Amino acid sequence: MGKEQTCTVIIDGVRAEGRALLETDEILFRGQPRLKLPLADIRRVRVDGGSLVVQHKGGEATFALGAKQAAAWAQRITAPPGLIDKLGIKPETTVVALQIADKGLLGEVTARAGTVRRTRRGKAADVVLLGVEAPKDLKALEGLETVIAPAGAVWIVYPKGRKDIREADVMAAARAVGWKDNKTCRVSESHTALRFVLPLSARPAAAKKR
Repeated sequence: MGKEQTCTVIIDGVRAEGRALLETDEILFRGQPRLKLPLADIRRVRVDGGSLVVQHKGGEATFALGAKQAAAWAQRITAPPGLIDKLGIKPETTVVALQIADKGLLGEVTARAGTVRRTRRGKAADVVLLGVEAPKDLKALEGLETVIAPAGAVWIVYPKGRKDIREADVMAAARAVGWKDNKTCRVSESHTALRFVLPLSARPAAAKKR
């Protein structure tokens, strides 16, 4: 998930209270007036005290986020993290990829991590990438708690805009076997990913299963 904060916003001179969200491709403001601002339309971003001032092709919006968050949002907008950074993959990360058909994604991950294992056997993984193209593929979630490190994460990569495999289906299947969702990430024009972790109470038990 992106950044989210309740704040005061001035949109073209109109002050409003609501919730601002910084997503992968846009800024949303849920209040009156509402705002949906594609990042591609932003011309300039600056921090003014505790406010983020966004000039875009349709006008200007000022978000009173506080100095720390205003700086963080400005950094995220002007220098957004790449896909591999969002997935939490570093040179020393142990990665397992299961049912992933996207060669481009595998190439990027391998370039960062150095190697990507395609089997459940071996050293506990810091990150598991699980590809899901149909509801039946969700069965692969069973037993994944024995594959990852206690604080590891599973990213389920699935198609966007399909009725047969929706976000709700992915969440329900993962929650049913004990996983907790905490982040989303755009993978490509056709696919997105949801991040799942084991609840703290389940981690010691998962470690003993290996």
